[in-house]
Amino acid sequence: MSLLRLAGGCAACLLTVTSYAAEPLSSAELTAARALRERALADDTAYALTRSLTTEVGPRLAGSPGDTQAVAWSIEKLRALGFSNVRAEPVTVPRWIRGEARAEITAPWPQNLVVAALGGSVGTPAEGIEAEIVPVTTLDELKVQPRERIEGRIVFFTARMERSRDGSGYGKTVPPRGSGAAEAAKLGAVAMVMRPAGTSVSRTPHTGAQRWAEGIPPIPAFALSNGDADMLEQQLASGRPVRLKLSSTSRWDGEAQSANVIGEIPGRSHKDEVIVLGAHLDSWDLGTGAHDDATGVGIITAAAKLIAEAKPRPKRTIRVVFYANEEFGLSGAKAYAAAYKDQVDKHVLGLESDLGAFKPYGLAARVGPDKLPLVRTIQSVLEPLGVAYLGTEASGGADVGQLRPLGMPVMDVRTDAEPYFDLHHTANDTFDKVDPQLVRLNVAAFAVIAYLAAEAEGGFGRLPVASKPAQ
Repeated sequence: MSLLRLAGGCAACLLTVTSYAAEPLSSAELTAARALRERALADDTAYALTRSLTTEVGPRLAGSPGDTQAVAWSIEKLRALGFSNVRAEPVTVPRWIRGEARAEITAPWPQNLVVAALGGSVGTPAEGIEAEIVPVTTLDELKVQPRERIEGRIVFFTARMERSRDGSGYGKTVPPRGSGAAEAAKLGAVAMVMRPAGTSVSRTPHTGAQRWAEGIPPIPAFALSNGDADMLEQQLASGRPVRLKLSSTSRWDGEAQSANVIGEIPGRSHKDEVIVLGAHLDSWDLGTGAHDDATGVGIITAAAKLIAEAKPRPKRTIRVVFYANEEFGLSGAKAYAAAYKDQVDKHVLGLESDLGAFKPYGLAARVGPDKLPLVRTIQSVLEPLGVAYLGTEASGGADVGQLRPLGMPVMDVRTDAEPYFDLHHTANDTFDKVDPQLVRLNVAAFAVIAYLAAEAEGGFGRLPVASKPAQ
């Protein structure tokens, strides 16, 4: 063999070795991730935690006794499962009292309706409010109405949410819930009712938070069931004026102390670098918050516990965060982002479970552009779960996503939103709707991603720092 050929061969060997060394994940780590995936598919820790939280604590509205109980429950469970550095970091949250709500059509054909006050709504006078309704479809349509058409009347938002796997129908119909009452009040309306931002065919309203307008006295705001919204539309179709009588005892009651509950699985060599797994601990009060978000609490906890049992533990720390008050304004997420803003460069990746425990079908990522091959490698381990690669439009979720504008990369596990929005913010969001097999699939996905993220050399880069927080 000539010296030239020998030198060329060695150069090729060096290139091969260098390429292999540059790979962020080894074949052994990928094999360990596959084994972790299979273990997760036979583990019911998340299902048991969901049962416990919904049964032993139940509804967990921010600032309520259930919220306080949930914080204590979380600390106890994380310690019992072997997490380290378990702590409750105080968060101040608003306290709203739902009270009772009633509605009836008084003309042309009297009918009782099923309603729920929207979160943060004020109550009515003791004698209630009775007025004619004015139907509109969207906020934009309302804003162009002449004041004389709205003043002294009840605005009725009629838009129906479309079912979709990606949940896109929610984004199209939820704006009136957030600011419909405020916009109606600007035009002199005395109350607002809406077809729910949800797809349930049961006679149950979907509640949710609404906001006030600065300097405009708030008006009562209510969600109907889809069936009762149909009833209103049928009476309106007669061409006769339709009148509603509404009553509510909702009220604000100052502030309360809650907490973000945190537990960790310390890394073996890069302990100061963290992978954040997030879910929110609070829930609405109509049901027991099973899919929103007790399953999320169970999923991230079980995923981290399974990773803790791996030998050896991964390089980086896995941190689970149960966020306070997601539903009423992201109090916990904002508090966490403020507390850890100086450590955000050590937050290597964030994931959130807050779309229920339904069939996972895709993985989206927002990471450094040169890290997309690493994302595709991780996704390949998820292929047997039916999880496809869905591109680079990950948000990080409502809570974890508050760290994205600070530069932290995020991934989203996309799950089937069609059944989720049948239950979302309703009295039907209870434990009997939770499928243990679907819970296991979600745990497997989160465990694989978190484990490989904690092992990957070089991490996922950094995102551009934004001037405004995530929405």
